[in-house]
Amino acid sequence: QVQLVESGGGLVQPGGSLRLSCAASGSSDFTLDYYFIGWFRQAPGKEREGVSCINNTGGSINYADSVKGRFTISRDNAKNTVYLQMTSLKPEDTAVYYCKATRLWVEYWGQGTQVTVSS
Repeated sequence: QVQLVESGGGLVQPGGSLRLSCAASGSSDFTLDYYFIGWFRQAPGKEREGVSCINNTGGSINYADSVKGRFTISRDNAKNTVYLQMTSLKPEDTAVYYCKATRLWVEYWGQGTQVTVSS
């Protein structure tokens, strides 16, 4: 059973930084190499929104306007991990962050990691 596991969330002051990781687990044969990865977030009382996405090679990347210039997505296929580096964090970035892996008709979601930006 393949699972995605997010980590790296926590409490940070405004202006601070965090790096989230999304790693695959559950099967030694599973690799994220062929998957398109997206980071999403959901704040209390709001719908889940897309934050950033990266294709399988890392050659195509997109960001939501709200995080452009502050967040950086990257992937290390050798480590079977995708990262979201978040800098200049704002209180409005507070949310549960999820990663999703997609390939054709198959998708996997992680359980989410809480990011709280507060002084």
